[in-house]
Amino acid sequence: MSKKPFLTLEKAREIIEKYPTPFHIYDEAGIRKNAQQLKDAFSWNKGYKEYFAVKATPNPFLVKILREYGCGCDCSSKTELMLAKTVGALGDDIMFSSNDTPSDEFAYCAKLGGIINLDDISHIELVEKACGRLPEKMSCRYNPGGVFKLSNGIMDNPGDAKYGMTHDQILKAFAILKDKGVKKFGLHAFLCSNTVSDEYYPMLAKVLFELAAEIKEKVGVSISFINLSGGVGIPYLPDQEPNDISKIGIGVHKVFNEVLVPAGLGDVSIYTELGRYMTGPYGALITTAINHKHIYKEYIGVDACAANLMRPAMYGAYHHITVLGKENAECSRKYDITGSLCENNDKFAIDRMMPEIEKGDILFIHDTGAHGFSMGYNYNGKLRSAELLLRSDSSVQMIRRAETAADYFATFDCFDFYESLITE
Repeated sequence: MSKKPFLTLEKAREIIEKYPTPFHIYDEAGIRKNAQQLKDAFSWNKGYKEYFAVKATPNPFLVKILREYGCGCDCSSKTELMLAKTVGALGDDIMFSSNDTPSDEFAYCAKLGGIINLDDISHIELVEKACGRLPEKMSCRYNPGGVFKLSNGIMDNPGDAKYGMTHDQILKAFAILKDKGVKKFGLHAFLCSNTVSDEYYPMLAKVLFELAAEIKEKVGVSISFINLSGGVGIPYLPDQEPNDISKIGIGVHKVFNEVLVPAGLGDVSIYTELGRYMTGPYGALITTAINHKHIYKEYIGVDACAANLMRPAMYGAYHHITVLGKENAECSRKYDITGSLCENNDKFAIDRMMPEIEKGDILFIHDTGAHGFSMGYNYNGKLRSAELLLRSDSSVQMIRRAETAADYFATFDCFDFYESLITE
């Protein structure tokens, strides 16, 4: 199998004439199609809502597109809450799932009317003090501990994660919230990251649905919504099969009917909190080969670096790379594809079999539409690149300009220092 870029060489060259590499570019048509398929997959649930994980791609132009499909915003900081507000997401369109949260951020979320998703039982008192009183609708995040394993070998260790409450804590938390006058309750958990498996959501749903039934029986609280969070991933590797969101929706529906309906909870709304799944495959980092170094290995240096895409350096994550115009060429050369940071892990690929790459070739680094630009940084004085949107009509719109040296120096108290630099 192979991955197909959503840009041709000709289109890339046309764009580069106006917007030099490196840059991130997003495929509007792909994002729209994917959002509609997700909506259709859960249409059986009357209250279904997707809360797009803003941290994945915090660009208001993209969030606005998703808002057209009924998506809310999953936020984890005050700045993300502010972004949600700018795109018109207020009230129940905001899910605030944060951890180790400053009290002023709880207060700001409450001011916007957003749903606070408590990560820790001690935060009940913190929210009450910050907001004056508890909001009428609140959610609690569950951590079942132990190890969560799917039959296809995917495993995560919730017991080693800093998120959520234990089983006993969450029962106690709902009892406290009930006594303090909260009227509507939600339940949330995140147990695995980037699963390429149709099993994950149904298995997670069963854990949460059974807990909701127990909460009703033991605490007398009827859960209004259950948030399956994120974790539905994308196939970074070219030989991986993508998730079938339709099958996932059917699987969750089956467990819903088996567990919640008999428990008298058939009116529970299902929420999701996807980020990577929503935009990941529909973004790419476009970069130009600028150097070929031959020492003990063959290195192709490009004008992007880990400051543009951190995942390979940080996690050893795989991102497929297509040399535009050479899609069908034989992969006969072994390269490390590197950036210019003063770090040896600044590599987009290691010992990757590729077509022969020449200076000036344009590389399409796949699947950067989530946790790509958003994880960028300024190490070595690198400036964040532009973000572009390939519109459905094939036009291109800049949706975030590239940083300049003025941006880099703007936060210094002595800004005249920068002024002296540019006048030299």
